[in-house]
Amino acid sequence: MKLTTIMFTILFGLQASAQDLLRFEVAAGNADRLDCPVSLSIDQVNYNTDSLKLALFELKGKSQIPVPFQLETASGAKLWFILDGKTFKNTKRTFVLRKTLNPQHFTPGIKAHTQDGSLNLSFGDKPILSYCIETVNPPAGVSPLFKRSAFLHPVCSPGGEVLTRIQAPDHYHHYGIWNPWTLTFIGKREVDFWNLYKGQGTVRFAGLVSQVEGSVYTGFKSLQEHIDFGAVGIDAVALSELFDLRVWNLNSKRYMFDYASTLNTPLDSGILLAAYRYGGGIGWRATGKWTKDNCSLLTSEGKTRKDADGSNARWCVIEGESATVEGRSGILFLSHPANRMHPEPMRVWPMDANEGRGDMFFEFCPIRHKDWKIEKGNDYTLKYRLVVFDGKMTPEEAENYWQAFANPPEISNSNSKDEIIIE
Repeated sequence: MKLTTIMFTILFGLQASAQDLLRFEVAAGNADRLDCPVSLSIDQVNYNTDSLKLALFELKGKSQIPVPFQLETASGAKLWFILDGKTFKNTKRTFVLRKTLNPQHFTPGIKAHTQDGSLNLSFGDKPILSYCIETVNPPAGVSPLFKRSAFLHPVCSPGGEVLTRIQAPDHYHHYGIWNPWTLTFIGKREVDFWNLYKGQGTVRFAGLVSQVEGSVYTGFKSLQEHIDFGAVGIDAVALSELFDLRVWNLNSKRYMFDYASTLNTPLDSGILLAAYRYGGGIGWRATGKWTKDNCSLLTSEGKTRKDADGSNARWCVIEGESATVEGRSGILFLSHPANRMHPEPMRVWPMDANEGRGDMFFEFCPIRHKDWKIEKGNDYTLKYRLVVFDGKMTPEEAENYWQAFANPPEISNSNSKDEIIIE
């Protein structure tokens, strides 16, 4: 066989085994990006074929670098991937999505398993967080009214420092990271889902809706029910909550997870979430190690522990002393601009909280200054992103993380007409 015939046969075979679908650019915009999740709508792509599979590549000169990706198809088809490493502001990166007979296989970095009454997410042998799906009872001798499920604990730093606390003796109703509502009204009747000792209501895990594990993110959706103990007849569901959590598989030394809550009420009269300094959003009772003497807080508006309470912010970073190599650990809380009352009001315990110890409690509280009526037949969503770290986080880093969450990089079709080399 002639050499030209052989070369034609090889080229034809390569072209037949791969088909370029989309070539696009990701623009960093006016902020630096670090390990930034990005999504691309692919509703126009037939991604359900049995023969050819999807593959994603980043184009760098003549090099084509395989990129892990993950499909989300629940509400429109989205292709998720991580804009890996640091992408400087006002720069662009080019990618191509193609169909191929020989796709790259990427191992999920974050695993999920159920054990000891919790759904546990971990990176290798390092725990990230646990979501409680079985009811946790209070210590012996404490009122059983304080039992509950559906909360995050423990949440660990990359170095293994536990950053959450549950059932502190000063507040047995505090459960790690959680989001019950406090001063609510069904008609003229008050129902408190936060202060469990009142016996008016609670929040409970009602089932897993879905669970996903992939090379870009691992997470779950669950149903959480806000139960009204004072309903006529039997206990009744006052609020149904779809809780959506996903942990991103980053190549950095930090963990990052998204925390979304969608509320819906079956009550014909709806339910009023009355203005109060506690309630809903996302609350965090920090490790018992932290006091006013060894932890700090900074908001996007420059507020500190001394003056943050009651103010509004786009982000808030809290860090404190830890047993890690770095000596400090913390969490950056990001509020999405679509959230009610964004920039969101906060509840921050004062420096003299708990008999002067100054223990740390933080909450984004969207009803801090204004009532919120939840009407039947409507969904109401709050979205947050948390970055868990060891060491310190600069205000510039915090702002860049918020920009990536609130204003993700823009994706556009590439105008380049250079031929794509198929290898």
